[in-house]
Amino acid sequence: MRTWISVCGVLACAAVSFAFPGAEPLQLVTKYEMPAAVKGRFDHLAVDLSGNRLFVTAETAHKVLVFNLRSGAFLRAITNISIPHAVFCREDLKRIYITDGGAGVLRSYDGETYRPLSTAKLKVDADSIGYDPATRYLYIDNGGGDAHESYSMLSVVDTTSGKKIADIKVDGETLEAMALARSSPHLYVNNAAKNQVDVINRKTRALIATWPVTMGKRNVAMALDEPARRLFVACRSGVIVVFDTESGKELQALPIAEGVDDLIFDGVRKRLYAACGIGGGTIAVYHENDPDHYQSLGQIPSGPRGKNVVLVPRLERLYITIPPQGSAPGEVYVYSVQ
Repeated sequence: MRTWISVCGVLACAAVSFAFPGAEPLQLVTKYEMPAAVKGRFDHLAVDLSGNRLFVTAETAHKVLVFNLRSGAFLRAITNISIPHAVFCREDLKRIYITDGGAGVLRSYDGETYRPLSTAKLKVDADSIGYDPATRYLYIDNGGGDAHESYSMLSVVDTTSGKKIADIKVDGETLEAMALARSSPHLYVNNAAKNQVDVINRKTRALIATWPVTMGKRNVAMALDEPARRLFVACRSGVIVVFDTESGKELQALPIAEGVDDLIFDGVRKRLYAACGIGGGTIAVYHENDPDHYQSLGQIPSGPRGKNVVLVPRLERLYITIPPQGSAPGEVYVYSVQ
């Protein structure tokens, strides 16, 4: 029986080699070409490692592209999705879950046949997700400005039943990426409308703290180093703000390019990867020497509007989506992690 791995699971996999001093932290090794007909905007990626699949959400094309993870061969598309944003694969049930921001639903599919199974009704702009492996609940940003409301919803869906079990109302019209702690019930979510981090107790489903983001603007991406008690908040103004999760205080801001959309923390290599799509596109790489000191390993060139990444430590690969440029089709750039 195949074992499925979600994005969260992939990020936890162990890596076995590290960069030599002075080596580039990422090296471009190949590119996967998208179908020429696929145009427009893209959002998050996901990986099914044992099934050897890479999922790419093509927002404007209303579909999710499925590639062979290792060879880059295009396998198929999951179609008829109004605005796909995020993908999650549940291991034991062999199911694929996709947030559809246009229809305002979470769609689930059979992971082997791709047959649609069910939908959980949300609000429009269903977007970023976070998964709790202990409860097998999926947390989903939705609602807000696109729903013509001054508040947003953080909805809770039981991935076993496929049904929504709760809505957590959050003041502010735009929520973005989130991070879930494992040693506590804390959920951290970027409240971009208010330029703050909201801290929610997953058990009581109540807001327990708000942390202003003053060192950067438009906080959209997030990563967590739970053992070190550090939360990383990437802002489109061009910084990663480092928070102490015990005090809720900002500690420092790490410079990156503007236009960030994804941020990854690799707990094995102790690295941050921030994908920034403004200009030619770059991936900013930082090494966490200790919780208070971060060393820049460089700004690695990617491609125009390349802002969404997924890291697969077991393969020592990082994947980034590069949208079509003029008549040239879109591509997925594959970097070797050094």
